Amino acid sequence: MYGLEAIRVGNGWEIAIVGISIVFTGLTFLSVFIGQIHKLLDLWDNRSEIQLFKKKDNKKDSVIIKLTENQKIVAKQFSLLVKILDVPFSLPRLLVLAEASGVKNPHSNLCLLIKSGIIFPDNEGFHLWDREKFKKLVA
Repeated sequence: MYGLEAIRVGNGWEIAIVGISIVFTGLTFLSVFIGQIHKLLDLWDNRSEIQLFKKKDNKKDSVIIKLTENQKIVAKQFSLLVKILDVPFSLPRLLVLAEASGVKNPHSNLCLLIKSGIIFPDNEGFHLWDREKFKKLVA
């Protein structure tokens, strides 16, 4: 068996049609992508204007929280520990100091201080202590 009969028996026509369809579909998607790439480049050039890429000011977004007496005591303990550290300070180092000093529930209390805005990020990987907010919440 040779020629067109062999192609028919071996499903050659179907395979050829499927192959042509795959190549045509791939080329169509590629041409559409190349035709629209200018929009992606404009988006990349203007990324500073898009809300997705803007840095948030976490100090303004803090939640107003009322501290209990025990939380005020813990906040005062953390304020003493922050005075030991360099400014700005790292949270892991503050947690190590808090655990070594015997502060109760250091992780949850540190989270509370962050949520209340007393501790806020400096957008470079470190954190700062807001003395004014600390005085308002603890006093």
